[in-house]
Amino acid sequence: MSARKIIGLMAAVVVLALAGNAMAQDNLHKYFNDASSKVKATTNPVEKREILNKSLQTMSNALDRLEGSGLVSKNDRAGIDRFKASLQDKQDELMGRNGYERVSDAQLNAFANYVVQDMEQAEKTITIGLVAALLIVIIIILIV
Repeated sequence: MSARKIIGLMAAVVVLALAGNAMAQDNLHKYFNDASSKVKATTNPVEKREILNKSLQTMSNALDRLEGSGLVSKNDRAGIDRFKASLQDKQDELMGRNGYERVSDAQLNAFANYVVQDMEQAEKTITIGLVAALLIVIIIILIV
């Protein structure tokens, strides 16, 4: 194979990897945005809390399945563990467990916004590789 074809192939792989990572991140954003929209569309605080708790639990379950699959690297596993800890903290705050004060019924819409914004920020500080991110999206699709 010529050097020109190899360079072209490498460039294509890089572009596809970046596009795949962006797609996976967009799907994760969409998942949390959809949950936030459902919370805001509901007037019953019990239903709001249930929607938030279920979305956080579904994401946590997807991460557990991914870790158990053996398809993630050691670096991805560390990122997934940090992401899971962040999700658990949010669930604890939502439900008032493990030393957190329970989010009041009046603050559930604001909490939904906070979850979306925090998850968007988390991907800047928590590194999860392309394969892991795509697998998370696939698992969530299968769970939901």
